[in-house]
Amino acid sequence: MYHFVWIPKYRRKVFSEPYREMMKRIIHKVGFDYDIDIVGLEIPKDHIHMVVRSEPKISPSHIIQVIKSISAREFLKCYPDIKRRYFWGSKLWTQSYFVETIGNANEGSIRKYVQNQLLELDRKETNSDQLGLF
Repeated sequence: MYHFVWIPKYRRKVFSEPYREMMKRIIHKVGFDYDIDIVGLEIPKDHIHMVVRSEPKISPSHIIQVIKSISAREFLKCYPDIKRRYFWGSKLWTQSYFVETIGNANEGSIRKYVQNQLLELDRKETNSDQLGLF
């Protein structure tokens, strides 16, 4: 099992509704089409957390390459206005990503972490004492 995290280009906060739900559907469909078992998926406004179970012969770099390339193409095809407004270089994702393996001992804690990402970010924003720039 692997835990992936990646961000959109320029760290744009584009994944509010209905875009978040569409991206979830696209990623789950890619997983289904390519036999990648997506165990957990959460999409805050500016990044994606995903927990994946796959065969050891499939490398994590191949998994993320497939998911990022197809999800970007399908998402930008559905929302050309987002492409024109935020991603003028026609790239949705940055080249980088984070991946870690998950053992059986910490699988539950990672799943819980991924599922609670939106709640945690909302809590931090509500309790933040940081001043706005403008």
